Amino acid sequence: MTTVGSPLRGRRVGVKQMLGRLALALVIAIILAFLFLPLLSVFVTMGPVELFTNLNTPIAYQALFLSLKTSFTSLFLIVAFGTPLAYWMSRTSFWGKRILEVGVQMPIVAPPAVAGVGLLLVFGNLGLLGGVFSAFGVDVTFTAIAVVMAQTFISGPFFVVTTRQAFESVDKELPAVSRTLGVTPWGTFWRIMVPLALPGMLAGAALSLARALGEFGATIVFAGNLPGKTQTFPLAIYTALQSDLDVAVAMSALLLLTAFILLFLVSLVNRRAASSALDQGKGA
Repeated sequence: MTTVGSPLRGRRVGVKQMLGRLALALVIAIILAFLFLPLLSVFVTMGPVELFTNLNTPIAYQALFLSLKTSFTSLFLIVAFGTPLAYWMSRTSFWGKRILEVGVQMPIVAPPAVAGVGLLLVFGNLGLLGGVFSAFGVDVTFTAIAVVMAQTFISGPFFVVTTRQAFESVDKELPAVSRTLGVTPWGTFWRIMVPLALPGMLAGAALSLARALGEFGATIVFAGNLPGKTQTFPLAIYTALQSDLDVAVAMSALLLLTAFILLFLVSLVNRRAASSALDQGKGA
């Protein structure tokens, strides 16, 4: 009985394992299809020539140029002001730090339209700080400045959170050793901390830039949708979708391709930066 039952039991176990693997493969296939089919459909609905033809419009050029200009301006501000904040949060402990960390991450989970309303209530003409800007003759709302502010507010936390984690991953003994060798805190930051945290900083910068390029909700609420003035590429897609679907699809394909190339290049740079930072850390 034992010798006969063992092979049968083994077959049953093998069948169950095979069914389990098939079920897992089916679930994974459904998830991947759900994630990739909407993105791939943008590229397969028309050929490259037709995509380029539909993109060859003044509105597309204006929106693309404005998006690139405001997004890179936002990225510069995010890196310039977000790096010290991320470093400070990674190296200091104080009461309420957890609350501060949650507050910094709030723009990531907050609805973009709510963020736009908040920016309008603070920096609008009738907002909390609107009078201060008006006193200096600066009108923020419905200008390119408002676009930059909306993009910075929404995409900044991606860089700060990622960079803070990158700084926290650096061995705390390395800065201490650098200080004992007579290197100034500023020199330690640039020669030790930044090279070792560079892969994470690049990843955060890429996420922020991609998020800024795709920002829609806060921009349309706070800056409006004025062609040639505040109409970024996502807003132009929204406008084109109401009149010409082919143009909207072509612009969507360009925006997705730009984001893909950006993230792919950063992944390549991260590998080289990681190996280079490791060598510098060993040398230090």
